[in-house]
Formats: sequence, C-alpha cells, structure tokens
Amino acid sequence: MQPLTTDDNFRGKLTTPNAWDLAAFFLVMGIIALLAWGSREMALPYVPGKTVPSLSPDPWHLPYYALRTVIRMGAALCLSLAFTLTYATLAAKNRRLGPILVPALDILQSVPILGFLSVTVTGFISLFPGSLLGVEAASIFVIFTSQAWNMAFSFYQSLKTVPRDLGEAATIFGLSPWKRFWRVEAPFGVPPLIWNIMMSVSGGWFFVVASEAITVGKTSVTLPGVGSYMALAIHRQDLGAIGWALATMALVIFLYDQLFFRPLVAWAEKFRVELTESGAPPESWLLTIFTRTRLMGRLLHLVGTLPAQLAERFTRPRRIRRRSRRPIRPEIQRTIDLAWNAIFALAALYGLWKLATFVSVIPLHEVLSVFGLGLATLARVTVLLALASLLWVPVGVRIGLNPRWATRVQPVAQFLAAFPANLFFPVVVVLIVHFRLNPEIWTAPLMILGTQWYILFNVIAGASAIPNDLREAATNLGLSGWELWRRLLLPGIFPSLVTGLVTASGGTWNASIVAEMVSWGPTTLTATGLGSAIARWTEQGDYPHIILGIAVMSIFVVCLNRLFWRRLYLLAQTRYRLD
Repeated sequence: MQPLTTDDNFRGKLTTPNAWDLAAFFLVMGIIALLAWGSREMALPYVPGKTVPSLSPDPWHLPYYALRTVIRMGAALCLSLAFTLTYATLAAKNRRLGPILVPALDILQSVPILGFLSVTVTGFISLFPGSLLGVEAASIFVIFTSQAWNMAFSFYQSLKTVPRDLGEAATIFGLSPWKRFWRVEAPFGVPPLIWNIMMSVSGGWFFVVASEAITVGKTSVTLPGVGSYMALAIHRQDLGAIGWALATMALVIFLYDQLFFRPLVAWAEKFRVELTESGAPPESWLLTIFTRTRLMGRLLHLVGTLPAQLAERFTRPRRIRRRSRRPIRPEIQRTIDLAWNAIFALAALYGLWKLATFVSVIPLHEVLSVFGLGLATLARVTVLLALASLLWVPVGVRIGLNPRWATRVQPVAQFLAAFPANLFFPVVVVLIVHFRLNPEIWTAPLMILGTQWYILFNVIAGASAIPNDLREAATNLGLSGWELWRRLLLPGIFPSLVTGLVTASGGTWNASIVAEMVSWGPTTLTATGLGSAIARWTEQGDYPHIILGIAVMSIFVVCLNRLFWRRLYLLAQTRYRLD
C-alpha cells in the first residue's frame, strides 16, 4: 500500500525528530501500553465448570471492561481483514475455487452466531487447556463471524467490478498478478472496504453481549467487557447501569472514529477513481500529526515502501525467456473440470449424509415443521429489507454525495449502528404487553434494527465512489429528479446496494435468533419463526435440533443468494461497472 504521505523528498531530507514526532510517539506508546495492560488477564488459569471472577456492577469498572471489549474487537477485525484479502481474492480470481468459495460464504453468512457458539466453545477451551485464553478465543471468533462475511462480500464485489480501463492499463504496463492486485485491484476496493469495516465493527457490537456472556447448554462463562456488563444490567433490570454502559459505548465509538476510522477515510480519498478533484476531501487531525512528523514519518515511509520493494525483488522477470506454454486442449480442460466438480459433489454429498445421520433422531414431521418456521422468518426478512431500502437508499445517497455531510454523519451513524438493538427489547416487551399487540408482527422490526445499517453504509460508499466528473456531467446536462436517479445515481450505487442487501439479508436472518424471542424480567414473548426455535434449542442444549435449524436456515439463505442475489451480482458486474 502507499505510505501516508507523498512528499518523499521532504521526508528524505528531514530525518531529525520535531515536536510532532514527540506527540506521535507518546500517542503510539500510550496506546500500546494501554492494550498491554488490558490484555494482561486474558490468559488467566481456567478450568471448565469453575466460574470466572465475578463481574462487578460498579460503573467505575466500565473503562477496564471497555478496553477488554476493544481488544477483542480489534483482534477480530485483524482476522477479518486477513480473511477478506485472501478468501475474497481467491473467490473472485480463481476459476475453480470461485464456484465453491462463494456458496460457502453464503452458508457461513447464514449460520447463526449462536450456531457458531454452540459448536466452537468446547473446541476452543480444549485448544487452550487450563487457560482462559480458550474462552477469549471463542469470544473473538464469534465477533469475527459478525464482521468477516460483510467485508469479504464487499471486497469480492469490488474485485469483480474493477473498471476495464484499469485492467487494460495494468496489462499494458506488464504488471505481474501480485503487482496488479496491490497497485490496481486492492486500491480500487479500498473505499468501499473501509466503509464496510466501519459497518462490521459497528455490527460486532450487536453480538458483543452473546460473545462475552457465553451460555451453551451446561457451559456458562462471563468475560469482563461492556457486553457482559450490559447483559448483567438487563438481567438485574438496572436502568442506571444500562445508561452507564451506553455512555461508555458512545465514548469508545467516538475514540474509534477519531483514532481509526476518520484517518482511514481521509487516507482512502487518494484511491477514488475520477478525472476531476472532489470539492471537500475529508480530513483527520491524527493523520495531520503524522504527516507533520519527521523521524516517525520517515519510518512510516520506509514501512510503506517495504511491500513494493519485496514485490520488485520477488517478481522481477527472469532474463532467460521461457518458452510459452501450450494451451490445454479443450477436451482435457473439460475432463479436469468434470473431475474437480465430481470431487466437490462427493464432498457435498458426504456432508449431507453426515448431517442426515446426525439429525435422523428427529421425526420427519418435525423436520417439515422446521421448514415451515423458515418460511415465516423469510416473510419477515423480505418485508423488512424492502422497507429499510425505501428509507435508507435516499438518505445514503444524499450523505455519500456530500463529503462534509459524510464526515459529520459518520460518527452518528456508527453509534446508531453499534447501538445494541437488544437494549430496545425490554421497551418493546413492555409496549407489546401494555397495548396487547401481536408479537408475531411487532417483534419483527427488532430483526432489522442492527442490520439496516449494512444498506446505509454500502449506499454511502457507493454514492461517494461515483466519480466527480460524472456528477459534473449530469449537472451540465441538467439531469434532476427521477431522471438523475435513473441515469446516474441508481446505476452508480447498484453494485454497493446489492452488497448491502445481501449482507443485510444474512444479518437479518441471524438477528431473528435474538429478535423472535425477547424477554424482560419474567416476561418472555415468542414469535413463530426459525430464529426463536434455534434460540430455544440452544438454551436446552439440543444439538440435533440446533444443527437442523442451522442447516434449514443455511438452505434458505443459499437458495435466495443463488436464485435472486446472484443474478443481481451478475447484473452489477456486467452492466453497472465504472467503465
């Protein structure tokens, strides 16, 4: 990737530190020391069946709990980014792995968070015997599953819609596949990826309660964190503690915005594809500090050029010209493809056979009833996605087209997206009981509270990526109203909108587990659906039914993605590219 600054001559001459170096040094070392202090108890001795040191309801402990949560979310984000760069790239560029990895990503997205918890907690605990690190790893993995799929879908969509002229330029300059990826394809995908990173971090807060207060069957562990503190406050019906938790969350999100996201957004402005300069590029005080440093800026410059130097060293063309390889004959290529598909089909059939064997203890009529529950949840998901799109697409386009608005609205949108929707559940329960409303209808909006932001953030990313020269051309042509939407805005945001709808759809299916069965104190309301059934089976530790519910939910999501969303993806790749 490119270094933070471009004034290389200035950095080469001035290598002695200045006052800005001192400020940057203390900031960096302070953050490192804080993270080291917060992670010191992550590897405490732990034996399954014994309780972790109890969580204190005292709000004075919230700063430490918030730090522990930030460490887990940061570790999960690093894993998600590594997963995105490898998995999405293979899915987009490998002809044989792509048809397998994309459906696998559909399945992974559809597997409920509680489903991951139920099958991974014991494994992580056994992986680190006698240490709390196993439970911490399970918690990080759960947060990872709430972040990675959205980021992977976004980067996959970007790689599939790289403008043809950029690809032709890379071919003309003779870039190797490695250089082509890092100099053309990855930079093109940076702006939407950063917005999806924001959404992934914000969405991780939705499941932070489940990741820190883990209860699966007889296994129950509570890790110190904002999520577990919030779960304790809800259990105790302590509104004051909930307020302190929300205030802590707001402060953490503000720090995330100032120290991480705002510098990323300002840095990503250099990767916009346009012929004219945008009016008001975003700024960051932290990025300004590092651009004014001397010694640290020089070090960052050397670190930034290291990948390019390695690429130059390992991808230099050999002097001896190799003979061009003969292309594989079509009949041999078809035979290889048939063998590959046969191996994949056999593996899939073996997995289905193992699944059928595991759930064979469940009567057939119960299996059919689970599919009926899936149809009920499907109806809710469809209606909610349509309503959320009507609301957030115009708002997202308006924000994305105005950089100043995007800068101001960004932290607010992050807080709203990060706001744990399960805090609304007690209020909804009280209102439904008080007004005697139908829980089959009025618990449905809870499913979309935490996932509607996938649509908003992706639309903002898509609108902000529309080249400024196209906007100026539309203005010169006098386009306005529906004509502007039909000819520029909707085609411009279409690839990002499809990505947002796909991830919002999977997230809404996931959220059905916590939204179709809500409680406040002794009162519990249950809506008919697959999510409430999986939540009930998880509490009971009924693994055959848990696996059946997860499999049925995966079938619904994969069928929707293959039959509907996949066609929209192909339309975005072929018709609505920035070519």
